[in-house]
Amino acid sequence: MTPADLAATVLSAARDVFVSRGLDSAALPATTTVERPRNPEHGDYASTLALQLGKKVGVAPRELAAALADELGSRPGVKSVEIAGPGFLNIRLDAAAAGVLARDIVLAGAEYGHTAQLTGQRINLEFVSANPTGPVHIGGVRWAAVGDALARLLRAAGADVGTEYYFNDAGSQIDRFARSLEAAAKGEPAPEDGYAGEYISEIAAAIKVSYPDATLDLFREKGVELMFAEIKRSLAEFGVHFDTYFNEKDLHDRGELQEALDRLRAQGHVYESEGATWLRTTDFGDDKDRVLRKSDGDWTYFAADCAYYLDKRERGFDRVVIMLGADHHGYIGRMKAMAACFGDDPAQSLEILIGQMVNLVRDGEPVRMSKRAGTVVTLEDFVDALGVDASRYALARYSSDSTIDIDIDLWTRASRDNPVYYVQYVAARTASVARNAAEVGLTRGAAEDFHPELLTHEKEHDLLKALGEYPAVVASAAELREPHRVARYLEEKVAASYHRFFDSCRVLPLGDEPITDLQRSRLWLNDATRTVIANGLALLGVSAPERM
Repeated sequence: MTPADLAATVLSAARDVFVSRGLDSAALPATTTVERPRNPEHGDYASTLALQLGKKVGVAPRELAAALADELGSRPGVKSVEIAGPGFLNIRLDAAAAGVLARDIVLAGAEYGHTAQLTGQRINLEFVSANPTGPVHIGGVRWAAVGDALARLLRAAGADVGTEYYFNDAGSQIDRFARSLEAAAKGEPAPEDGYAGEYISEIAAAIKVSYPDATLDLFREKGVELMFAEIKRSLAEFGVHFDTYFNEKDLHDRGELQEALDRLRAQGHVYESEGATWLRTTDFGDDKDRVLRKSDGDWTYFAADCAYYLDKRERGFDRVVIMLGADHHGYIGRMKAMAACFGDDPAQSLEILIGQMVNLVRDGEPVRMSKRAGTVVTLEDFVDALGVDASRYALARYSSDSTIDIDIDLWTRASRDNPVYYVQYVAARTASVARNAAEVGLTRGAAEDFHPELLTHEKEHDLLKALGEYPAVVASAAELREPHRVARYLEEKVAASYHRFFDSCRVLPLGDEPITDLQRSRLWLNDATRTVIANGLALLGVSAPERM
């Protein structure tokens, strides 16, 4: 019985109690939840349903809890129900009801943990979106790991997700990039406001080989093309792929900036002042109005932001989620106001996530210099130092609104204090147990021959409870946009519980011992653990090795 199954049983019992006592069933919620008590001595799960409903229907919560406990205690799989405090229900499951979860997880496979909570939502998730003027730097690397994990989480929660990379190929930074390439091709130093680093020389040399007489316009066109190809390659090697690569230039070429301006004007929020065209965002809480078109006729970056938002909404996305770096915190107010100017409810249609900085350190000192970029740590530097799995896990393991230091020595160490090693070791150990079982002729057997009632050991019970939490962890991580919850759960609940189970409960027979139903049942539990570890790591874009 999963926590979701038990919650449904609690609600079903409540319905019967309400009918038998003549209470208003309209007060019952559509769904309820159960939680694991902090103190295991209080039971397997706890429910606060009686506390929530008592006053609504005019019954003392403890009296309602007593009636609910009597009804719930008669349900299959429930061993006992105790009332605590003003009306808490502490529930214990019988061994068979708890143990059957192992079979259910194995049979569900990769689908275990998936929910339908976000079904029907179309979400556009934009992340990384580094300018094509240099390699993806360390801030973008964090969003690559977190953003990709979030997309996987949202899909596991039932959402229809479109991932998007905004390719900023218009504007002054592209002009500076082109001038930097041209200078490098001529053997001249980079312009004062230009870009430096070996990658500039490499791209310039490649263009010069193919186009010996390249003009500034050609350096711009081919330079952006080559730089973005490298960005896409490095992201792909990091396991990150986007459904859409959207070019800012297309907004200009297709007249979408003018379309957005016309739409905003029709909403009554555009005005002219000092020769420029403004959007009155202060009507919706922004600290100042924003210029859409300057007095010289040039569009602003904010005008492109407006057009891009409108483009996403017109492609059918209900919710636009944008992941930005720490230096973009000021964007939240203006972007929310812009959505309101279009007539949307920004609380429903727009979500902006701000990520904090990440530092790569070695021997307690920051690693600052890139091999190719000159002044920053890039995606390739990060992966070269840690590897893809450790990089992705390390970056997704912490709340994105906190600054983190990634210690190279720690994250490359083959020891239990390395979090990714600690979790992957369980993946490898469960696979090893399954291989060794096959070698001695121990198999799980048919699902209908499974004996969950044999899983009565305390450590078996603890592991089953940890595995049962996985769907709720996925659901909350998706709802709160916090992939780090999955990583911490894998470490603190699953890996920790499995190690204790492995040390206390032998799965394989010793010597010539006959194979027993208990060992078969424990093999189901072992394989269920591997399923949850593999599923959780997959949400983070990390492998679940069979050998280490």
